Amino acid sequence: MNFARLKGSRYNSGLVGRAFQASLSVGLLAFLVGRAFQASPSAVPQSPDGAAIFASNCASCHDGAAGSRAPSPEILKQRSPEAILAALTAGGMRPQGGRLSGAQRRAVAEYLSGKAFGSDITGARIGKCTAPAAPLSNPASSPSWLGWSPNITNTRFQPASQAGMTAEQVGTLSLKWAFGFPDATSAWSQPTVASGRVFVGSQNGTVYSLDAKSGCIYWTFTAKSGVRTALSFGARDQRDGGYAVYFGDTGANVYALDAATGRELWSRRLDEHPYARITGSPTLYQDRLFVPVSSMEETAASQQGYECCRFRGSLSALDAKTGAIAWQTYMVPPAQAAGKNAAGVALWGPSGVGIWSAPTIDAKRGVVYAGTGNTYSAPAQPTADAIVAFDLKSGAIKWIKQFTSGDVFGCRAGSANCGEKAGPDFDLGTPPMLATLPDGRDVIVAAQKSGNAFAIDPDKEGAQLWQYHAGEGSIWGGIQWGAAVDGDRAYFPVSDIRTPKPGGLHGVNLTTGERAWYFPPPPVKCAAGTGCSAALISAPTLIPGVLFSGSNDGALRAHSTKDGSVLWEFDTNREFETLNGVRAGGGAIQGPGPTIAGGMLYLNSGYGDHLGRPGNVLLAFEVQ
Repeated sequence: MNFARLKGSRYNSGLVGRAFQASLSVGLLAFLVGRAFQASPSAVPQSPDGAAIFASNCASCHDGAAGSRAPSPEILKQRSPEAILAALTAGGMRPQGGRLSGAQRRAVAEYLSGKAFGSDITGARIGKCTAPAAPLSNPASSPSWLGWSPNITNTRFQPASQAGMTAEQVGTLSLKWAFGFPDATSAWSQPTVASGRVFVGSQNGTVYSLDAKSGCIYWTFTAKSGVRTALSFGARDQRDGGYAVYFGDTGANVYALDAATGRELWSRRLDEHPYARITGSPTLYQDRLFVPVSSMEETAASQQGYECCRFRGSLSALDAKTGAIAWQTYMVPPAQAAGKNAAGVALWGPSGVGIWSAPTIDAKRGVVYAGTGNTYSAPAQPTADAIVAFDLKSGAIKWIKQFTSGDVFGCRAGSANCGEKAGPDFDLGTPPMLATLPDGRDVIVAAQKSGNAFAIDPDKEGAQLWQYHAGEGSIWGGIQWGAAVDGDRAYFPVSDIRTPKPGGLHGVNLTTGERAWYFPPPPVKCAAGTGCSAALISAPTLIPGVLFSGSNDGALRAHSTKDGSVLWEFDTNREFETLNGVRAGGGAIQGPGPTIAGGMLYLNSGYGDHLGRPGNVLLAFEVQ
């Protein structure tokens, strides 16, 4: 099956325009979408009461209840009014914010933040570099980490020549500098390293170019919405030179910036659906940028009166120089009317199958692989909860390996477009990892929220080679955002955050799928309470002999790849003095993992939703 759309024919739902004014689509407010703003006041008072608007429209979600996806008012208070307003007008809350007047949106923003408008949202007033940056150079000439992974195969393995540190040196890692993200409760964009610079995005949409050694600021750029992807670094034109960074935002916009200056080269919105977003990091290969699209429509579907569901996950190939769409392949055909529910609300399907993680390039076979999420509304799709192989040139689907069938999750159980029972929500949020076995054969390693990991054969349309059961699995369980592979083993961190025994790290024989070792969850570092657990939700990172893994308890640990024993650890649960003067502290480590290049390790700490704890700091460590 192939739902490819070539140039000039991409899907446009017509639901949202392209006018964006501010920076941010936040995890904080992206989870407000559920039942928020269920009714709009019939009259707009001259001086709107932000507290009253909040109480009547969103307090039912933002009540601070245990397990709620919506941040509590205490967490929202850490944001600036500019950020909250941006989310209501241009970010993940724009459908709900559109039901309020401008004055009402501003009143809610000031009430939630406890601040008046006028604060600096870039955090770049101090800490700027005083000396000019050295010219950009070919990444091959200096240590680098160019995107989600150091390589296009997404194994998250950094060789010794690039890492600049050995297993023996890991114990000497010490904090060199800290950088604060203003107006943020999550630090969710993995740093990229190239040409002696660090490129990183932020929850409020600010993108930074920092000096890799000192952390001083070379330039900033403001995106239309929050940036949670890694930035991919590479040549902006294979013919005439120059370098760019490429990234997506939570408004489904993708950008190319001049890496030397931060000047926008082009930007493009890939999906007009109001809940569409780009969470998976774009992958740059030769002259094309491969960009996945996911969405928050699952959360919106729980809202009374919402017409579920029409979003379609997709993978696009864009011209790296111009941003023109070479092809866009959808995972689901266009939604059709599916009757009405008991309340008379129109239903639609099929929908869903977002792509949440970075695509993986198989240059030998001319294929790009992507891991997909569940179906939102029936009928269940064969592309869901699967590894999908696309032709690099045309976007045609070459084969699909599905791991869980019938997973319709997001619509209301019992509705005409859902069924009697909701599916298990077993997305593949981990990018496919293309590795080579000791005998020279290639293998794709995949990991799922079911708690299962798999090895499949790329030469036999994904035929299964082995399966390993690492965790219990659930909508927030199993293996969430990443795993890692070296030449001998695959490594799987387990979330299982809502179970009695979250966490645990597994080393698995890459050829056989048999357990090599298991490291149980250690005592947590953070104080007891919501978000304090040993769950391993973030992606791990490998160098020869060492696996780095960040925990939901705020600890970063270096484990021996021989037996899983801890070689070094650092507790991020504190406030740090930052070089840019922004008040910042660590918290839960979720999503991206550490980046390692040139004897330095960079880590973002803080994740203020999904049962995590807020934080807003980028930490840089150096071996001594």
